[in-house]
Amino acid sequence: MVKNMDEKSFSGTEGDRFPPKPVEVGKEYDVEIQEMSRRGEGIARIQGLVVFVPNTQNGDHVKIRVTRISRRFAEAEVVGKEKAEEKEESEG
Repeated sequence: MVKNMDEKSFSGTEGDRFPPKPVEVGKEYDVEIQEMSRRGEGIARIQGLVVFVPNTQNGDHVKIRVTRISRRFAEAEVVGKEKAEEKEESEG
């Protein structure tokens, strides 16, 4: 049997191996860098999605802007950095 082209046979969404991402390009998020990648970039996670953030260190609390979303990860840039001293002063 031949299928019509208007059916969803070519949609690429069958199986949903890659569900919708919890982030959007251009949006800003507050994250904590949890570990470092082999390339030296900081790694944060947003609802389980790995986000690579260059110029960060493990333990940094930063505000990031997502610049690229891939199937299994996202990339972001730092737009603001919270220093440990500022955090301690605001808590105390």
